[in-house]
Amino acid sequence: MDPLPLALLALGMGVLIGVVVTAVVLLALRARERARVETSLEIPNGARDVLQGMDETAIVVDTSLLIVAASAPAEMFGMAEGSNLSGDELRALLRRARSTGHAQVETLRLRRGAEPRSVVARATPITPRLTLLVLRDITERERLEEMRRDFVANTSHELKTPVGAVTLLAEAIESASDDPEQVRYFAGRLTAEATRLGQLTSRIMNLSRLQSAEDLTELRDVSIDEVVTAALESQAVAADSAGITVVRGGDRGLYVRGDVQILIEAVGNLIANAIAYSPAGGQVGVGVKRADDHVEIAVTDRGIGIPEAEQERVFERFYRADQARSRRTGGTGLGLSIVKHAVQRHGGEVLLWSRPGRGSTFTIRLSAVEPAGAVTAHKKSKKPRKSKKRAGTSAELVKGDQP
Repeated sequence: MDPLPLALLALGMGVLIGVVVTAVVLLALRARERARVETSLEIPNGARDVLQGMDETAIVVDTSLLIVAASAPAEMFGMAEGSNLSGDELRALLRRARSTGHAQVETLRLRRGAEPRSVVARATPITPRLTLLVLRDITERERLEEMRRDFVANTSHELKTPVGAVTLLAEAIESASDDPEQVRYFAGRLTAEATRLGQLTSRIMNLSRLQSAEDLTELRDVSIDEVVTAALESQAVAADSAGITVVRGGDRGLYVRGDVQILIEAVGNLIANAIAYSPAGGQVGVGVKRADDHVEIAVTDRGIGIPEAEQERVFERFYRADQARSRRTGGTGLGLSIVKHAVQRHGGEVLLWSRPGRGSTFTIRLSAVEPAGAVTAHKKSKKPRKSKKRAGTSAELVKGDQP
């Protein structure tokens, strides 16, 4: 027999056997790798680095619910690496994700320290034994949505009163067309309600503008003297009508960086509020002073005061400390809310001191600036001139009353 065919046959058999052996080895290696992966708790390459760079709460949990990796914010929810995951709802979410092999999403209420938070929890299997859990905090989003709903509801409710009154008064004028005296009376009431409606609409628009994400555009170095003077002039008629004396005092020549019209409205709202809640013949103080790197504008009244339990609420939209007085004076319940947002948009804060029966002091605190060529009052050696007998800052006007 020719040796060549035998050699070729032997070569072919050797190749075939080699292929079979190689295939068996590869299958064995793959099976071994698969078994290793299924039983391994090793974090995939780069996963830990990704977790450390995340701003959201994220953890990797094994089948025993042990946290094997965690992002930095996870500690605020009590999820530290090496600890067991707590919470029945989160555990159930992870089990569903592992059993289905697909990501599972659920909105839950969890505690961050002592504070309850709303979160969207997403559990995603990343290996047969490891699951990634990501928590996205939506508490602020829900709060803003609730505020939006409340704002719409409150606005609708507040608008119904003057709109309904205008309608009824118009009908009354039509019915009393033969009685000139009645027509004049109802026309006066109609004018008052129309004015109230216009003020309410204007303030709602101003508040919406202040709460928008847009930055203030009319920024410049603003003279506090200019702001206080304009605010006092805007409330002069109201003060005279109520028999209220407004006293101005304190430092002069101070400046802040801001929008002059918004600041005038904010200070004017505080003065209007003080006038509205002061007894007839009373006095309102407006004082300005330099405090380190800040300018403080304080408005003080000796009115009914605000109970401590309600002092946080006075800055809420449509909140009124005295409903009956507010109806008589035509208040919209938006003035202090506008003040708060106006000052916050300028990077400042509004402080409140009040005692029932002894009055209130609202203080706007803003960062001071030094315009080129301006000589500020706090650098002068002589004291500022006082106005009338009770001149001075509004803090001085209530000296002895405040703690």
